[in-house]
Amino acid sequence: MFVRLGDVVVHAQVSGPERAPAVLLLHSLSTNLHMWDPQAAALAQRYRVVAVDMRGHGLSTAPAGDYSMRALAADCFELLDALGIHAAHVAGVSIGGRIALQMAADQPARVLSLMPCDTALEFQPASMWQERMDGARANGLAAGADGTLERWVMDRSLASSQALKRMICSTDLVGYLGCAAALRDCRAGDVTGIACPTTVVVGEQDPSTPVAAARAVQAAIPGATLVVIPEAKHIPNFEQEGAMTRALLHHMASVTALPGDRQAAGMVVRRQVLGDAHVDRSEAALTPMDKPFRDFILEGAWGSVWTRPGLSHRDRSLLCLGMLAALGHHDEFRLHVRATRNTGVTPDEIAEVLLQVAVYGGVPAANTALKLAKDILKEEA
Repeated sequence: MFVRLGDVVVHAQVSGPERAPAVLLLHSLSTNLHMWDPQAAALAQRYRVVAVDMRGHGLSTAPAGDYSMRALAADCFELLDALGIHAAHVAGVSIGGRIALQMAADQPARVLSLMPCDTALEFQPASMWQERMDGARANGLAAGADGTLERWVMDRSLASSQALKRMICSTDLVGYLGCAAALRDCRAGDVTGIACPTTVVVGEQDPSTPVAAARAVQAAIPGATLVVIPEAKHIPNFEQEGAMTRALLHHMASVTALPGDRQAAGMVVRRQVLGDAHVDRSEAALTPMDKPFRDFILEGAWGSVWTRPGLSHRDRSLLCLGMLAALGHHDEFRLHVRATRNTGVTPDEIAEVLLQVAVYGGVPAANTALKLAKDILKEEA
């Protein structure tokens, strides 16, 4: 399908059940939506999948001039509007991953979760991108295709690698230059405050956005997890199709409540929120007497409520703190104060929640909770 969005006509493919949760797939520089073909086919069995050619790529038109990450993110929101989709889970590779981060920073209520792959908060030095842009203007994109492919894949002889090379060579030069300018100019400070569920993925041998860059993205998003794909460089979609698809499906299972997946998804979210150390201790102490109760909580709370896309883990963390304080459930309150190191809730925000509790739940309840929170945060410091 083709959709006019202001100064650009965007090409997109939509598949999967119409009423299912939406997943937006964003490709890398110098490719097109087909780099997501293996993962889109797997996702479409359960989700509404939207794969798009970003402006200047594939069958989308290429307005002249420098693009920006905010403009590329705005294209995506306009496309979702045209499709009647208010919010989506967003996955992207390289520049696609950076656009996904920009979307979550600019309109957090519309990004349900993130899967940024082989990307970075910023792509420095700017001089490197300017050199690449100048070289592309002088010699065309085909002249640098072999060097690009060397950074992208482990085995350049594969049929899929040759397909990637073909994508590089057929990319509109104007579109390449516009998107390269967006990469040159983007800064980490433009994507702060992201709090939605996030799985960061990176190829173990990626020289363009190495594992260190992926860890920086993970560190910037509270509760984010990291998946490192062995024997992969910058574009793992084809060469490590199985690992890439499993990572995406596992992420989606952890952030959506799907029948039959609730216990597994609940365990993933429980670990994200409470931390591996706590969950490991709890699981080690599990007995036949309390296992049915653990299963009930795992499926009913972690797998059915915490996995829902309507609120972020941070929002649910704030709600838990307020309700547990007001009800005087002190052991659970302590547990969820400790969990704030994973959910991104700050001490100042805990204080604000407890002021709300004082007004609507009573001063004694808030006062006791404040003392408990101060003691725990002091221990955790």
